[in-house]
Amino acid sequence: MAETRYDVLTIGNAIVDVIARIEPGFLEKEGLSEGIMHLVDTDRSAYLYERMPADKRQISGGSAANTAAGVASLGGRARFVGKVADDPLGDVFADDLNAIGVDYDTSRLMNGAATARSMILLSDDGERTMNTYLGACHELTEADIKEDEIGAASITYMEGYLWDPVEAKKAFVRAAHYAHKHGRPTSFTLSDPFCVHRYRDEFLDLMRSRTIDYVFANVEEVKALYQTDDLQVAAREIAKDAEVAAITMGAAGAMAICNGEVVTVPAFPVDVVDATGAGDLFASGFLLAVARGQNFEMALRAGCLAASEVISHIGARPVLDLRQLAAEKGLAV
Repeated sequence: MAETRYDVLTIGNAIVDVIARIEPGFLEKEGLSEGIMHLVDTDRSAYLYERMPADKRQISGGSAANTAAGVASLGGRARFVGKVADDPLGDVFADDLNAIGVDYDTSRLMNGAATARSMILLSDDGERTMNTYLGACHELTEADIKEDEIGAASITYMEGYLWDPVEAKKAFVRAAHYAHKHGRPTSFTLSDPFCVHRYRDEFLDLMRSRTIDYVFANVEEVKALYQTDDLQVAAREIAKDAEVAAITMGAAGAMAICNGEVVTVPAFPVDVVDATGAGDLFASGFLLAVARGQNFEMALRAGCLAASEVISHIGARPVLDLRQLAAEKGLAV
């Protein structure tokens, strides 16, 4: 086993969130439906980006990158692996992650697609209309997965969205191989119910073959995985397939299942402003606690605390110092 340099290494889609408030009529003028996530191509992406207000906010985003940011905010050693292009938004992504304490230096995509971006248009009523261009993030390959980095991480965590591009899928499996070669556990999130519907059999095979050890899901995702409307049925089934399953249940808290034992904790009470990033931040607390030898109850509580902070404001990244918040709540992460 290599020397441990990182508590958690995450791998996923490297996306820059471009956020701006828009004037009334903007959506109608551009032919956009309010509150919908639109997938856009290169030309449409460039067109909308140029027409967004000049005071737009640009920050690094993407599910696994959000998890890495949460680990860093909790005081953990985090590394992220994901592909951006050699362009200005690629600079934004890299500079932003490094500034918040996440190690990131994946090689840039040269002479190819532009850096992925999610252009988030905020209406006066707070509704978010998203226009996502995946671009360079779908160009992650096995060459970007470094054995010395994976072997130096206590836990490697990947997002289910990586299962869409063929080359990224190979990178996913390569990372799992390296982690197990060095005696390290692997983990992934099911990402969303649509992702589960697309790759149900393959996700189950990842778990049953022990390519993946820890599985993260919310209620809808785990029910989709086992094609049931009953959470208890889904929980019993995932207990057979995964070494560890961590399931978030919204206001009802979260549960962890391991070797037939079920541990459940309540959620931290909070007024929900924006649920974006809740699952990503839950994973950050849970993973860091496990990486540092805490039991599952403490890991669940750490995950729920991190999730409660991020849903209390707009945006998928913590605003408060999560390490300080955890100390105030008596959590030993």
